[in-house]
Amino acid sequence: MKSNPLRKKIVFEGKIENNLPLIIRYPDHHDASSTHQYINSLSRERTFVLVQGEYISLKKERDFLKENIRNIHRKKGILLLAFSQKKLIGISDIQMKEKACSHEGILGISVAKEFRGQGVGTILLSTILEEAKLLLPTLKIVTLGVFACNQIARQMYKKHGFIEFGILPKGIHYKNHYIDHVYMYKAIR
Repeated sequence: MKSNPLRKKIVFEGKIENNLPLIIRYPDHHDASSTHQYINSLSRERTFVLVQGEYISLKKERDFLKENIRNIHRKKGILLLAFSQKKLIGISDIQMKEKACSHEGILGISVAKEFRGQGVGTILLSTILEEAKLLLPTLKIVTLGVFACNQIARQMYKKHGFIEFGILPKGIHYKNHYIDHVYMYKAIR
């Protein structure tokens, strides 16, 4: 089996607000069971992510991870995993669009419930933006979508220089209601 040169490549090591250790690193294929448990936990919680109660199979998660690792090697995306005491507590990615939009990367970020409000999201966002500048040569603009009712995330993005550029009214089905989907962008280069 071909080895992954990103295996365990750490891009951040420090502490979060409650003085617990935080390590942010690139993924490898061995992370599938951790990412599988993590995404299904977020889905069951029905937090501010697109999976809202659906179950993601381990096979689907392995395929997702394999595709993301392939995109990292092809400089078409970045995926970072945040750990505290060997527990996966956050994930962020930027995936590049194609063709005439190949200069645009779409950002996603999430933090486990028990670690929210401790600075993990802010550190993860700063780290992925720095990595993107280094490793995604065609990246000029980062875009994202955020649930309108997620004021904490919207404020974090604004503090990092993201600007709202549009709203899709009732674009998200969340907890049996339709809410607005807010779109934001940040110029990178």
